[in-house]
Amino acid sequence: MSDNLLRVYVPATLPALAGLRDTGQLAADVAHTVTPALREWYVEGDEEELEYVAFTRAAQESLRHLRDDPAAPRRRVVIAVDLPADALKRSVAELGSSTVTLAGPIAFASVAAVHVDGDEAADDVSAAVAAVSQAAAGDPDAQFVVDGAEDHELEWYDVSELETLL
Repeated sequence: MSDNLLRVYVPATLPALAGLRDTGQLAADVAHTVTPALREWYVEGDEEELEYVAFTRAAQESLRHLRDDPAAPRRRVVIAVDLPADALKRSVAELGSSTVTLAGPIAFASVAAVHVDGDEAADDVSAAVAAVSQAAAGDPDAQFVVDGAEDHELEWYDVSELETLL
């Protein structure tokens, strides 16, 4: 990755990933990256830990995308892209936030890797999708269900493996 590019994690679904492959771009509003607010909140974290926090938040956001698309397979998707800083707008100045707003669609050429749940996560992800709104509202039982999906690590795929994945 170039020093002029930032690694950004875009929450998605498998149908959105197929659309990226088919059209060469993905319209996405919100993504996650290591922001100044995240660095200030997690001062003891090294770069790898900060990246993992942003990645995990994108995976959590993917649950909301799945909630909004009942036909999508119940597998979280996070697309790792490398973008210039001017392609991002910091959307939340809240301490600890990793959220950014994207200035425009993501080009396929900027995709560095794709992360997707394995088939074995489908039941836990499905339960988490059903509980994600209640968890966000502070329900501890629903949060426990969402945490069950987070017990599954997303699998890494190179961009060249996208056709096989889909």
